[in-house]
Amino acid sequence: MQTISDPIVVFDLGGVLFEWNPDYLFRELIPDEQQRKWFLGEVCNGDWNLQQDAGRSIAEANALLHAQYPEHAALISAFYGRWPETLRGTLPGGMAIFEGLEAAGVPLYALTNWSAETFPYAWDNYPFMRRFKDVLVSGREKLIKPDPRIYALMLQRIRQHHPHAQPAQLIFIDDVQKNVQGAQACGWHAIHHTDPAATKAQLQAWSVLP
Repeated sequence: MQTISDPIVVFDLGGVLFEWNPDYLFRELIPDEQQRKWFLGEVCNGDWNLQQDAGRSIAEANALLHAQYPEHAALISAFYGRWPETLRGTLPGGMAIFEGLEAAGVPLYALTNWSAETFPYAWDNYPFMRRFKDVLVSGREKLIKPDPRIYALMLQRIRQHHPHAQPAQLIFIDDVQKNVQGAQACGWHAIHHTDPAATKAQLQAWSVLP
C-alpha cells in the first residue's frame, strides 16, 4: 500500500463538489426533450461553454450564437442570464470527502474550469469556498484544464503557502478523465471522481484519509 507523505489535495469543483447542469434551467424553457437535447448539443453546447471557462467573455459568446441562430436569441441569452438556475447546490458525497480531509488537516485547494463572470456567484453564495487555501479559476487565468500550464500555475500558487511542495505530494480529484490524465502527466497523483465511495477508498489507500 502506497503512502503519500505530506499530501496536498486539489479539488475540481463542478461534478465533484457542485451539482451543475444547464438541463435544470432548460427543462423549463424547452419542455420537449428532443428539442432541448438538440439545443444543448448544437447551440449552447459544451464546447461553446468551455470557451467562456477559457476566458472568452459572455457578451462575445452570446453575440457569436445570436448571429448564427437569431431565432433562438432569447434562449441563448438565458443560458448566462439565468445561469444561477443551472447550479443546484453542493454534492453530499464530495462535500463529505472535503470535510473529512479538512478534519484530517490536509491542505485543500481548488482548480476549476469556470467562467470568470459566473464564478463570483458561487463564491458569494457558498461560504465553504473560503476554506480552500486558494482557488484557481480558469476563466481568470485564460488557461484551461488539461493544458499543462494550468497545473504548473496551480503548483506555483500552492508554493506560496508550501514553498517546498512537489508534484508527487499533490492529489487532484476531477470528474473528467482528460483532466485527471493532464494532472498525472505533470507528476501529480489523481483520482477520476465517478463515485464518492471509490474516491474515499483511494484516499484511504494512500493513507490520506483515516
